[in-house]
Amino acid sequence: MVPGPSLLAFALASIALIVIPGPSVLFVIGRSLALGRLGGLLSVLGNALGMLPLVIAVALGIGAIVAESLVLFTIIKFAGAAYLVYLGIQAIRHRRHTAVTHEATPPRRSWARILGEGFVVGLTNPKSLVFFVAVLPQFVDYRAGGIPLQMFELGVVFLVLALMFDSVWALAAGTARQWFGRSPKRVERLGATGGVLMIGLGGVLAFTGVKH
Repeated sequence: MVPGPSLLAFALASIALIVIPGPSVLFVIGRSLALGRLGGLLSVLGNALGMLPLVIAVALGIGAIVAESLVLFTIIKFAGAAYLVYLGIQAIRHRRHTAVTHEATPPRRSWARILGEGFVVGLTNPKSLVFFVAVLPQFVDYRAGGIPLQMFELGVVFLVLALMFDSVWALAAGTARQWFGRSPKRVERLGATGGVLMIGLGGVLAFTGVKH
């Protein structure tokens, strides 16, 4: 178990990082503008679940190997960036359908798809991997032993906090979308805006370094 003071310090550091708009926040806002509040919340959950394998990999020492391998890291980075661009293009292509159904709840059969898309984005976000590799070890008590378990515990704390705060962004963006929804044309433009946001985010992730 991580000592209380270290756990509190990590939680505060995580909150400070999470509340600053970054790739995950931009992804959530883009999805919420394109899909509404429920779609945004499902994307938040999928994104958090996608980061869980990264936490496990870092706890087991695999994450450090991937982060230090230029080839593997580059593959993950461009795969994640390409997938974001794909989601953005889809949002723009289906913006008219989004405008027609903006008040409807997404059918249950699409929930798994939205969760899955968020999962892939979370799993292929190289900045999350670098963060876990660089930050988690700094809050581990190496004298207490059980280092993998401590790192996993810290990772779960981060995911829970990210889930909470990203949900706020999803609700805010989704609510704004409903407010604009009085005009189908405006909803159509919002869906396209969310798509453009995701395409831009994919480009940023593809052509930036590893700094989180």
